[in-house]
Amino acid sequence: MAGHETHYILPRPEFDKPVKLLIVVAPYYKDIADNLVAGAKAEIEAVGGTWELIEVPGALEVPTAIAMADRMCNFDGYVALGCVIRGETTHYDTVCNDSSRAIQLMGLQGACIGNGILTVENRPQAEVRADPAAMNKGGGAAAAALHLIALGRKWGASTKGVGFKPMSESILLADKGNGTASA
Repeated sequence: MAGHETHYILPRPEFDKPVKLLIVVAPYYKDIADNLVAGAKAEIEAVGGTWELIEVPGALEVPTAIAMADRMCNFDGYVALGCVIRGETTHYDTVCNDSSRAIQLMGLQGACIGNGILTVENRPQAEVRADPAAMNKGGGAAAAALHLIALGRKWGASTKGVGFKPMSESILLADKGNGTASA
C-alpha cells in the first residue's frame, strides 16, 4: 500500500531574505481544502516565510489566478491546492489534466509553483492525503515551491521587490537592422 512506503524528503531550504508565497485554493471540498491549507501554511512558516491566501471556485481556476498574480504582484512563489474526486463522467479527466498542464507550463516559464491539487478516486484517499498529520500533501506542495524559490535565488538575482510590479516606463522595440532592441 502506497501510504506505508518510505521515501526521502529534502531538508527544508534556508533563506537569507524573506520569502512570500501566494496560496491559491479551490475549496470545493472545504474540509479537505482546509487541511491542505493548514499543511501549506505550516511549511511556509517553518522557513520563516509569509503567505497570502485566496480562494477560487474550482481547480481549473487555480492556474489562472496564479498566472494573474505572477503578472501583477510580487510573490516569490505559489502553492496550488484543491481536490478533484473521480465522478461518473470524463469531467474529472479534463479538470485533472488541464489544471496540471497549465501549472506545469507556468513552471517551465519560471514560476515557482508547488502543485497540491489532489486527484483521487474517492474521498478517503483525499482525506488521508490532505491531513497534515498523515500524508500532508499541502505541506509537500509548499515545500516544492520553497525549493524552487531557493533554486531560483541560487542561480539568479531576484528582480522582484515587495508589492505590485510597477508599469514599465519604456517599451522595447525590435530593431529590424541589427537585431538589437531599443526603448
